[in-house]
Amino acid sequence: MSRDTQLKDRWEQLVNILSNQFSQGEDLDLDAIIYLIGVQELGKVHKEFKKDEKLNLMHIAICRLLEPYGFYEFEFFDEDGWPHYKVKEELPPLKAGEQSVLMKEAIVNYFLEREVIK
Repeated sequence: MSRDTQLKDRWEQLVNILSNQFSQGEDLDLDAIIYLIGVQELGKVHKEFKKDEKLNLMHIAICRLLEPYGFYEFEFFDEDGWPHYKVKEELPPLKAGEQSVLMKEAIVNYFLEREVIK
């Protein structure tokens, strides 16, 4: 199986699992899954978040997802329990499609590590 086909299959499997768990019949999109990862990483799953906090949650998720690729490094948790990352290497300029593939690959790897998918 080619790498692209395997990524596509795992992505579809993951979207189905997460959509069934967190959505009322609609497939979650990439941003919604990134948001869920941010909530997971913060560890405050039953809290209501303000708009700016939601953006911060997505930032946390992106940092965490791209950490294994060498772009970010975890630094510390602040007094409110929010993780902070520092930039290790700037992301190269990517086209929208390339960005999407990178994020999907990183998300699939995140959930493979947690054994949510195989």
